[in-house]
Amino acid sequence: MAVKTKGLAEGILPEDLKKVLSSVAAKWGDVIDFNMLKVIHLSGAMTNEVYRITWPTTTDDGLRNVLLRIYGEGVDVFFDRDEEIQTFDFLSKHGHGPRLLGQFTEGRVEEFIHAKTLSASDLRDPETSALIAAKLREFHSLKMPGSKNVIIWDRMRNWLTKARNLCSNECAKEFHLDTLADEIGIVEKDLSQNPQDIVFCHNDLQYGNIMIDEKTRSITIIDYEYASYNPAAYDLANHFCEMAANYHSETPHILDYNFYPGLEERERFVRSYLSSTGHEPSESEVKRLVNDVEKYTLANHLFWGLWGIISAHVNNIDFDYMEYARQRFEQYWLRKPQLLPLATKTISTEAGDGSADLTS
Repeated sequence: MAVKTKGLAEGILPEDLKKVLSSVAAKWGDVIDFNMLKVIHLSGAMTNEVYRITWPTTTDDGLRNVLLRIYGEGVDVFFDRDEEIQTFDFLSKHGHGPRLLGQFTEGRVEEFIHAKTLSASDLRDPETSALIAAKLREFHSLKMPGSKNVIIWDRMRNWLTKARNLCSNECAKEFHLDTLADEIGIVEKDLSQNPQDIVFCHNDLQYGNIMIDEKTRSITIIDYEYASYNPAAYDLANHFCEMAANYHSETPHILDYNFYPGLEERERFVRSYLSSTGHEPSESEVKRLVNDVEKYTLANHLFWGLWGIISAHVNNIDFDYMEYARQRFEQYWLRKPQLLPLATKTISTEAGDGSADLTS
């Protein structure tokens, strides 16, 4: 990744990427002068490297813009790239997100959306938050081809195996990897007891994956690497957890849970989400979903904690993945006694004095 991105920063493009760009330009009636082409790195991505590429047009349109996505090294452990591209293509053909313009060995070229990518603070604006909630409900209504089975639990178990293989003994001990299979089972059992609304979820609803057209106030959700069928409550929980992050700060890996939304803010989001289809939810419906969402934050912490451990070993993007993982697991152990008190009590009783290490 380091050599690849350094070359891009210096304007040195792989030959297969040049062919894709030339083909895209030809369809638009342009001829690319690669000496005039500009490559601008876009910050905030943690799985791939993302760039904006511009070149002068042969018409009066000014500049052409496309988005270049360079796939992160080793990240195919997290998802099936072919399935992700199929999802991307399906969504773009049905009016969601950017269009796929071309592919090459190390990445792809996408339509550049002329809209504002949200910031961390934008998520807290009530009007913007309501728009996101409505758009998420629309996203959840998509009928995607393929399996409709929930995948978070099996995916976490697969990631746990990978993390164990990558970690040193010290790392495995610090993150209690020997007990996490049991933890995943405990959370799955508790959260699966009640009826679930299984929908097509984005699963990575951080602010950088949400764009807004400031004129029309329309929301676009982008980046579908982790998208799959899961409980709707899991996706809402993911969005709430992401409010603790600011990936454009001087310490992008640091999470501040003082920014986790309070009860009133969570209820407002859930109410907007449920009412966006025209159905006015009852207070009991709102409270039920809010409670389910809170429990699913535990699954989110396990999911992204494992992601952080693996990323630290396979991805060269400048981000402290291990510290990020450490914070996600700390939140898991901190919140589990409050959200799953019966399960925590059972484990504590069975484990005896040794359980103190796990919840510290």
